[in-house]
Amino acid sequence: MRIKYSFIIVVISILFVACDTKESINISGSTTVLPVLSDAAEQFKKNNPNTVIIVNSGGSGIGIHQLGAGKVHIGMTSRNITYEEMEQHPGVEFNPISIGRDAVVPVVSSEIYESGVQALTMDQIAKIYKGEIVNWSEVGGPDKEIFCVDKEKSRGTRHVFMEAIMGDKTADAPGADLVVGSNNEEQLAIEESDAAIGMLSNAWLSKDVKGVSVIMPDGHTVEPSLEKIEKKEFPITRDLFIVVNGEPEGITKNFIDYILSDEGQEIVKEAGYISVKKVKRD
Repeated sequence: MRIKYSFIIVVISILFVACDTKESINISGSTTVLPVLSDAAEQFKKNNPNTVIIVNSGGSGIGIHQLGAGKVHIGMTSRNITYEEMEQHPGVEFNPISIGRDAVVPVVSSEIYESGVQALTMDQIAKIYKGEIVNWSEVGGPDKEIFCVDKEKSRGTRHVFMEAIMGDKTADAPGADLVVGSNNEEQLAIEESDAAIGMLSNAWLSKDVKGVSVIMPDGHTVEPSLEKIEKKEFPITRDLFIVVNGEPEGITKNFIDYILSDEGQEIVKEAGYISVKKVKRD
């Protein structure tokens, strides 16, 4: 009889544990993609209460590396995966999935924008980051020293920006006065300055951080509008990715399917990006 009671107790314990089991998804990477996945995780969990989703930032490079090392289920990146990164993780089948489109915009303090610096050439921006242009008066602005803000070299936003401006995603920036990490940090640094230049996702512009247009080689000017970004007419556009190892399965696949659904793509648009449903694949 004691054996029967013991059996019943064991069965009840197993059922209790099974009912209390939660599935988890660990995510890390780009601070540009972070707002989308954080909001999507909150909405997804409403219909999947037994799912735990942990979303951390750190930059695109961190997300790719942690996915490669098996520490996360999903990496977030605002740039393409490099050949060097794939070589570092030869056993990993990196599978990038586009969730939206964005642009990296040259940004300036509102005081500089309002003084008349509302468009720059790629060469002018490059010379500022090289330290060859150091005063705003050299590009039609006030007689004020330029405060140049750079990003950490592992950041996806910097890779895309430097590739377009300098022709080298890892180019040095000897003209930089400050190096920051996240979009939040850079936005704050530019807001608190009255003479700054930097690089930010189009979604991070504000009344104190203004995006400047780019003067193209033929002389025409392209503003960082959503229409120009959607059509890839703005010269520093990029897709935003989530990356998995191989084909996603189980709860991870369900979460990715949600992000790509109509409801998930509304979150992408609310974050200030272009929905993949509006983007014609190139």
